Amino acid sequence: MRFLACRTRSSAFVTAVVLTAVVAGLCAPPAEAGRSLPLHEKKHDAKRQVEALEEQWRVAQLAGDIPAMDKLLSDDYIGISMTGQVHTKAQQLERMRSRAFVLNKIDLGEIQVKLVGAIAIVTSRADVEGVSDGIPVKGTYRYTRVYQRLPSGDWRITSFEATRVPTPRGPKTESHETEPSSASTTPQSGPF
Repeated sequence: MRFLACRTRSSAFVTAVVLTAVVAGLCAPPAEAGRSLPLHEKKHDAKRQVEALEEQWRVAQLAGDIPAMDKLLSDDYIGISMTGQVHTKAQQLERMRSRAFVLNKIDLGEIQVKLVGAIAIVTSRADVEGVSDGIPVKGTYRYTRVYQRLPSGDWRITSFEATRVPTPRGPKTESHETEPSSASTTPQSGPF
């Protein structure tokens, strides 16, 4: 009989604990509910954040907004131009500050964002016009920009690489070109 009484009290205790846990879960505040979003919704939100950052980058680049670019680029940022030149964050900001690198037009298209954990890889096409180290830059580029999510939840650009899309060539009998050849002997440091 004593065994049955202990077992009944134990069952009542387990039932009370389970009910308390269920009620606590149902009454969780809205902030807690945000953490339990399905994975596809979290990814969708992260992609929208990165797409918005791409627009912030575009606007900051066109405006020569050094403070905005400083905030967007990670401290360990490395950018690789279409000619293979490597720029750190400090070098890129100085190029903008000294106006050695100025873009007047950046039309982005075909933007794709791929999320891998705390990394967002953005690929796109960009039609650009501007000046880099005194040399006019005009053309279509493909680029890859890599964002890293910091523990604070903020995203920073950590890596960038641009590749010029070659202009289509007409029949070999044509001898004129409307844009400089990518095989030109004039070095270009690229648009980014």
